[in-house]
Amino acid sequence: MKKTELIDAIAAATGESQAASARALDALIAVISKEVSAGGEVSITGFGSFKVGQRSERTGRNPRTGEPLTIAATRTVKFVPGATLKAAIAETPQP
Repeated sequence: MKKTELIDAIAAATGESQAASARALDALIAVISKEVSAGGEVSITGFGSFKVGQRSERTGRNPRTGEPLTIAATRTVKFVPGATLKAAIAETPQP
């Protein structure tokens, strides 16, 4: 599902216009991005939580030459699914 399809689904579920749904989704994304980039955590009960994760420095290989190289440490975003989301996924049959 792409962002426009998500906006359409939100508008249909809430009865709001697509413009209002788009503003709400954009606001949600902005708030989550701002909080997580500041090092905080956003928890949505039943859905999951977003937080900052750390990747330590590690050794990799150049795929072209096979030569070892150092991959720098970096911050990343971690998503941990909540119980309700996990249950919904577990109940869905696999294709």
